[in-house]
Amino acid sequence: MAQVLIRNLDDELVNAYRAAAKREGRSLEAQLREALWVMQPMTPERVAQLVAEADRIRAMTPNVPQTPSEDLIRADRDGFRDI
Repeated sequence: MAQVLIRNLDDELVNAYRAAAKREGRSLEAQLREALWVMQPMTPERVAQLVAEADRIRAMTPNVPQTPSEDLIRADRDGFRDI
């Protein structure tokens, strides 16, 4: 595994991560490792994974006909007479 040294970090930032690590019951290093993992850059592979997950979730939703929004707005405006 790689190691990274980051210099000149703002003390307030480090203290915020240190406090978060304490709340989570883990080390500052583990807290920072998690933050880097969560905020990792979007690679083409990661985008493809997220799109595939969205497609999988979308496939679970039944294809139900929806009332056009203009009909709902019109019905609201006219007092719900013609829905």
